[in-house]
Amino acid sequence: MPGGGFVRLPGGSVVVALTLPRPSGDGGDVRVLVHAVNRARALTRLRNLGMRAVYLRGNAQPPTPDEVTAVLHHPDGLLWRGAPDPGQELWHPIRALLGG
Repeated sequence: MPGGGFVRLPGGSVVVALTLPRPSGDGGDVRVLVHAVNRARALTRLRNLGMRAVYLRGNAQPPTPDEVTAVLHHPDGLLWRGAPDPGQELWHPIRALLGG
């Protein structure tokens, strides 16, 4: 079951973190981070990229401070890496996951 959560930043925007099945169907999961104005906009950004069945239920796995820092310093505000993370993999831009 996909898990996720969010954190509201002092400026009012949010960072949403979701653990989803890998879109390519190769097995395994990915951790996706999205920076947006609000939770609904974050999920809409992912749906517009083709991830149609993306929902955020609860706040069981909110982004860590390191994840928040990573997504805030990326120009697109959309990142991913494999999950569970062994601590070695770097964050990738979302287009690397979607093949675009």
